Amino acid sequence: MTTETHFYEPSAGHGLAHDPFNALVAPRPIGWISSRSRDGVLNLAPYSFFNAFNYRPPLVGFASIGYKDSVRNIEETGEFGWNLATRPLADAMNQSCAAVGPEVDEFQLAGLTPEPSRVIGVPRVKETPVSFECRLSQILRLTGADGTETDTWMVFGEVVGVHIARHLLKDGVYQTADAEPILRGGGPADYFGISPDTFFQMYRPK
Repeated sequence: MTTETHFYEPSAGHGLAHDPFNALVAPRPIGWISSRSRDGVLNLAPYSFFNAFNYRPPLVGFASIGYKDSVRNIEETGEFGWNLATRPLADAMNQSCAAVGPEVDEFQLAGLTPEPSRVIGVPRVKETPVSFECRLSQILRLTGADGTETDTWMVFGEVVGVHIARHLLKDGVYQTADAEPILRGGGPADYFGISPDTFFQMYRPK
């Protein structure tokens, strides 16, 4: 096994054909975020910087590079939805990331159905087997180590409602692989899927 490494300081450039950062921190779950503007226009957009951050209360968050429609809508209304991006919905998810104006409804653009939520006023994607209803917790503008503000906004929300298709529950346990989630890779078009043949269990030491 070679011990040679490619080292670089990000501030000086990576010296490669493609920035490897996203590929190194990957694959990543996709934040497929539904929101509604103050004027009632629906928005649906995927974010590759997304994850869960807390159990009680359950908190999820996504980072938006640039103050985009999703951030503005959520700041205005205090609500958003998270929708699981799955292999059957991959093309629709990709359509929803088109660079269009704030007046465009990405649900219509992607041929998806806005399903009314139970707790919040923002709809979820009817076609997905899993979705969260969220209320805004925090919006933070990220800074570098020197305190300089970036053009990236971190949005955190408390999950106040959860929808799970019943066929994904086996003896009360959610079957992750059966939902066929897709995850973002590092290249300009790279995605990964999850399947039962990649599943294994490993318990924590006592």
